[in-house]
Amino acid sequence: MAQKQSILGRISQLTKANINALLDKAEDPQKMLDQLVRDYTNSIAEAEDAVAQTIGNLRLAEADHAEDVAAAKEWGQKALAASQKADQLRAGGQAADADRFDQLAKVALTKQIGFENEAKAAAPMIASQAETVEKLKTGLTQMRVKLDELKTRRDQLVARARTAEAQAKVADAVKSIDVLDPTSELSRFEEKVRRDEALVAGKAELANSSLDAQFAELEVDAAQLEVEARLAELKQLAGNSDAKSIADESPA
Repeated sequence: MAQKQSILGRISQLTKANINALLDKAEDPQKMLDQLVRDYTNSIAEAEDAVAQTIGNLRLAEADHAEDVAAAKEWGQKALAASQKADQLRAGGQAADADRFDQLAKVALTKQIGFENEAKAAAPMIASQAETVEKLKTGLTQMRVKLDELKTRRDQLVARARTAEAQAKVADAVKSIDVLDPTSELSRFEEKVRRDEALVAGKAELANSSLDAQFAELEVDAAQLEVEARLAELKQLAGNSDAKSIADESPA
């Protein structure tokens, strides 16, 4: 019985455990939950064995009690039958035989009383064992619920830890390519691209300037050519005019 009480005490202690308080104190909550799951699983196995043994003992005691009750009833019937037979024999004038059956009735009554006493003595023990069995069953149910709760909390904690780890990795990755960080590789590459673009724009602007200057020179050359052509024309006209004048002054 002491073993059953010990198991019952452990069940009560485990089912009353405050998981949140234990987690708050734990250095490594996941390891603590894993250990609790193992402890609960082992305790449940022990409790199941204890409950099975207690139930077995209870059923044996109940069977013995039922046999005692049945035996007491049977011996009572035998005592009644022997007493009635004694009365019949005595009424018929057979006193000696009547006394013999009365003696048998007394033996049967003694047997009846013995079995009744055994059944009466066993009743409190059976009631106590039945109460213990019910408590153990209730404790087992509570422990299974607690075990499911532990497993759920452990799985949630593991999932949260993995999520936090993944988020930390993403945050580190984002930080390493922060475009707003002037010291980052991306910012330096962007600055190089901007310089290259400026250089190309500068060359294009320079090329356009040289082309405009060339066209301007062409325009100047064209104007100069026109001036030269007109000068030559004037000179030609002047030469022609001088020649005509000389011809006019010559004697016929």
